[in-house]
Amino acid sequence: MTNRLTRWWHENAPTRESLEHNRFLAPVAHRVLEPSLWRFTRRSVPRGVALGLFVGIFLLIPGLQIVGAALLALPFRANIPVAAAMTFLSNPATTPFILWASVYVGNITLGRSADLSGLMALFHEGAGIGRWCAWLFSEAAPALLFGLLIISAACAAVGYFLSIWFWRARMGRKWHARKLRIGKHAETGAIEKRAAV
Repeated sequence: MTNRLTRWWHENAPTRESLEHNRFLAPVAHRVLEPSLWRFTRRSVPRGVALGLFVGIFLLIPGLQIVGAALLALPFRANIPVAAAMTFLSNPATTPFILWASVYVGNITLGRSADLSGLMALFHEGAGIGRWCAWLFSEAAPALLFGLLIISAACAAVGYFLSIWFWRARMGRKWHARKLRIGKHAETGAIEKRAAV
């Protein structure tokens, strides 16, 4: 499982070179390619996770999600590869669920009654842009946008705190393993000293 995830990461995560040649990023490429934004640190990784989740869920436009996450990573000093990778959470398999949940949450919080069955019908029929726009400019738009905002902010917060916890647990395991190695090394040295005497 870990090998598959690592392989997927290397195949799909943007590289510094691919972002350097991205026409949308050309005006700010010198800032995006700053080495500190590509290092994996305890502060930059959680920021990258949060920004990637927020942009990936709220924007829902493939291609622009990665660019948006990379641009937002600049002022927040977030890890760009992590932010870009987290945008892949919204993909063709998860987008219908995200849209449905957003309209549902938006309806509840705003007291609206946007038609969820209309949303699902548009997906199943493979509706064109005209029908999507008509649905969006109905009562569904405010519910969808407000729901997307709430869900993306909640996912970003959860992702931020989970990545902090994961980072600390990982570092704790590394320190524990190091202490065990040092302890074994010291014990072996003491036994060798005794044997030499």
